[in-house]
Amino acid sequence: MPEINYKDVGLKCGLEIHQQLDTSKLFCNCPSLLRSGEPDFVIKRKLHAVAGESGEIDIAAKHEAEQEKEFVYQGYDTTCLVELDEEPPHEINKEALKIALQISLLLHAKIFPLTQIMRKTVIDGSNTSGFQRTVLIARDGYVETDSGRVGIESICLEEDSARKINSKKSKIFSSSASMQSVEREEDSARIVRKEDKQAIFRLDRLGIPLIEIATAPDIKTPEQAKEVALHIGEILRSCKVKRGIGTIRQDVNVSISKGARTEIKGFQEPAMMIKTIDSEIERQLNLIKKGKKVEESVRNALADGTTEYLRPMPGAARMYPETDLPILKISRNLVNEAKKDLPKLRKEIRKDLEKMGLNKDMIKLLFKQNKFEEFKALLKIINKPVLVAKVLLMYPREIAKRNKKSLEEVEEILDAYFEEILIRVKKGEISEGHIKSFIEKIIKGEKFELPIEDISVIEEKIIKIINDKPGLSDKAYMGLVMKEFGGKISGREAMEIIKKNLK
Repeated sequence: MPEINYKDVGLKCGLEIHQQLDTSKLFCNCPSLLRSGEPDFVIKRKLHAVAGESGEIDIAAKHEAEQEKEFVYQGYDTTCLVELDEEPPHEINKEALKIALQISLLLHAKIFPLTQIMRKTVIDGSNTSGFQRTVLIARDGYVETDSGRVGIESICLEEDSARKINSKKSKIFSSSASMQSVEREEDSARIVRKEDKQAIFRLDRLGIPLIEIATAPDIKTPEQAKEVALHIGEILRSCKVKRGIGTIRQDVNVSISKGARTEIKGFQEPAMMIKTIDSEIERQLNLIKKGKKVEESVRNALADGTTEYLRPMPGAARMYPETDLPILKISRNLVNEAKKDLPKLRKEIRKDLEKMGLNKDMIKLLFKQNKFEEFKALLKIINKPVLVAKVLLMYPREIAKRNKKSLEEVEEILDAYFEEILIRVKKGEISEGHIKSFIEKIIKGEKFELPIEDISVIEEKIIKIINDKPGLSDKAYMGLVMKEFGGKISGREAMEIIKKNLK
């Protein structure tokens, strides 16, 4: 691909980032838990497009309605009537709202004191009601990048969609005007693939709180798009959000001069943004060179950096007010409450951890394994940050490797022992130098007796050894002490006591 001059082609780029929050569901009290077992029941629905607040039916909703599908929904004993759209929504989840306010504050956004919960028409089957509830929380924020400030246009709190289980497809011609326009765009008489007449969804994901962050089209290069995505990702991870594949979804909006806005979905990794944006610019440039109109559309990001057509670009016609819920009031007290325990960003936490003495490997593992909160809790037992990091992060890895076990297996066993081990270290019942040997015995399932003597009692006995055999070197005393006490004291601690008393 030839080098692209992004300024000359008139690149406009913005991001939409959707992140699941780690709370119960947004408009009911059901757990935000994905299920793997067989469903307890099944219901079937057909969905119809309705006019939005403008009185018109949205083009994307119209496109979905033309598919004339039947939707099958699988439910569990954790599925309630709200998720089935058989009961009005409950009051908005206060914990999810607080997290959304914290993210808004970290993005320097202006929070609305009054805001209307809206319905967004969605009839692709991903919601039993035919719409998604969403509420605008804040606007006009920003993030700083090496290439300048990028605005945050909106921050919304909304329901996640149901999880699609099947995707059976058959090759038939589409008669819809929207699909014909895409055929013209691609200049091909190709057969358009269309999904089968039935789609299956699982209701376990439906209603999980989702924060949507939309940037302004201020991004000037693909590299800057990646930088913005990583920066927003760091802010999100500092708050109470879900982790793992599928918990965050990123969309990129791309347009160029004489082209059209394209929304590209399906990014799991920011690293693919550069290649995909370049590919979309090339696609639009090729159509313009051929004298063809570039149509606005939603496209799917593919693994090789190219994209494929999904549906027409939706518009404002799909939005209308939620009639089952009142105006949402965000009081100053609520905002102040969110400010009280506003989380630090990772870069700030890293500096604090470095000051505590943790090395780069420890800090990296602490974040990678999501153990920062556990680290803080253990630090309250014994205020020795490096020791706590070793017990929590380093020793389990070493012992797992030495005993040819998985790290997950070792950590699962040790979770019940971390607090007890550190409490006994603080009491002097276990020396720091022998923590690993005790952990190893726990992993092997061996029975062992913890030393009952504290360090002061051991010191008295060391003094007696020195007095009983005067005139020896410190190394000679060291041999006698280690022979006497074994795992009750480390070599470092023993030598410190010996040298102190020899003086």
